[in-house]
Formats: sequence, structure tokens, C-alpha cells
Amino acid sequence: MRANDWRGVMPAITTPFDETLAVDPAALGQHVDWLIGAGCTGIITLGSLGEAPALTTLEKVDIVRTCVRVARGRVPVVAGVSAYATPDGVALARDFAAAGADGLMVLPPYVYRGDRRETRAHLSAVLEATPLSCMLYNNPIAYGTDITPDEIGELAASHANLHAVKESSGDVRRVSGIQAMVGDRLRILAGMDDAIVESVGVGAVGWIAGLVNAFPAESVRLLELAMSGRRAKAAALYAWFLPLLRLDTVPKFVQHIKLVQQEIGRGHERVRPPRLVLHGAERDETLRLIRHAVATRPA
Repeated sequence: MRANDWRGVMPAITTPFDETLAVDPAALGQHVDWLIGAGCTGIITLGSLGEAPALTTLEKVDIVRTCVRVARGRVPVVAGVSAYATPDGVALARDFAAAGADGLMVLPPYVYRGDRRETRAHLSAVLEATPLSCMLYNNPIAYGTDITPDEIGELAASHANLHAVKESSGDVRRVSGIQAMVGDRLRILAGMDDAIVESVGVGAVGWIAGLVNAFPAESVRLLELAMSGRRAKAAALYAWFLPLLRLDTVPKFVQHIKLVQQEIGRGHERVRPPRLVLHGAERDETLRLIRHAVATRPA
């Protein structure tokens, strides 16, 4: 995987479970193939949306192998590396490389919110664990650790295999802030669904997307319109899509997006505890939103 491969719509895929809550490899393979066929440019597995913290190491490795087998080199397969302990992150990176992953999405440590020195040491150890192309994942809202533009610049200067940043701070000014530090050294991809058009407007070249799991054609089209500067058409599609895209920015985003998949016949709402499926008024309201979007879906 090369630096230029970090572009386009790269789905952060959900992990399908069967009735026993075991990973369903057949459903996973079908989902990956469908997304690639719809024009997605990569597959990001084992991220937050993939419920990585609820999976065993063996399950994670098997998921990577399944995605690699189904992708057949058509698009790169990227594995998310998230761990509390740095040695565990290093081991995961090496396991994913052995399983055939083309790249890695590197997260700060879970739970412990380290200072700048500690965070850099952890990220550097994972980046150095393999020669695979890597993308940093900055999501201070979810993880409590903010990888600032100057820190990203330092890491880029020290690690030749760091090629991209998934920017999920919620502040699109970060895109231009990172560019001011690194120029075109790194590819910047939007990580929040409801900030994609704005992020492209200030220099993002891709989208690590969530609702793409249910609406890949619309996601690919929206990014194409935004990247090509067709503002009126992009705005019209964005206006329809935004209520769904905002489901990606709440604590129960996994439950919401899996429910969207179920409603359109492309998945099931099953999640692993401690997550539970939506219920009551919360589920009813989400279903109302989904069904309205489906009923008014653009041609």
C-alpha cells in the first residue's frame, strides 16, 4: 500500500455476528464484496464501528484474513490497532501484517490518557512494528487523547511509513492545521460522517465513513461531487444524507448504523455486550428517521 492509496471512500466496516454472537465470516465476506463493488477504495476493519474492543485477538486476525481473501487485491485492507498496553499494540500490528493486511490504522492507547511523551512513544512503537503503510486516528472526543497538528508533524518526520491521518476532532480547521505542518507529506481523511463536505472544502482527500455500510453508492457519489467542486449537487445530496450521517456521531453509533443496515437488508442489528440493541422510544425514533430517509432516497 502506497501513500496515494489513502483516498476516496474507505468504509470503517461493521462486524457481523450470528445468532450466537459469534463473528459471521460469510456475512463479512458478502459485505466487503458489496462495498468494493459499489466503488469504495479500501476496507478499514477493526475500528470503533467494528466493535474491536469486544473481539478476541484470534477473531481480529481471522477478520483480517477474511477481508484480504475477499478483497483479492482490488482495494487495500487496513486493520485498526487499538490496545491499552503498548506491547499488545505492537503484537497486534505484527499479527495483522502476517495475516495479509495492506495497512494499519493506529490509535492512541485505550483507557489511559497519556501525556504528549507517552502518546508519542506508544504511537511510534506501533508505527515501527511493521513496514506497512499507516494512518493515525485522531479522535479526542471518543478517546480523550488529542494528537495535535504539531505532534502529527513530529511523527511524520520520524516515520517514513506514516502516510495518512484520520481526522475526527470535529473541528475542520484541523485539516488546514495539519497541512500547515506537513504540506502534502500526509493524506488527510475525514473521520466524522457529518463533516465530510466541509473537510473536503479545506483539503481532505478521502473519507473513513460509517453510514457507507448501508449506503455506499450515495457515499461514493457525495465524495465525488464534493471533490469535483459541484457544490449545488453536493449540497442537495448532503441535505438528504445528513440526518443519517449524524447517527455516526453519538455514543450508540454502532447500534444505530447496524440498525440502518438491517432496515435496508444489508446486515443485522446484533451487537456484542456491553452494547445492547436499541429499544423503546430510542429505537422507534431511529427507525422513523431511517424509514423517512429510505422513502425520500434520491434517484
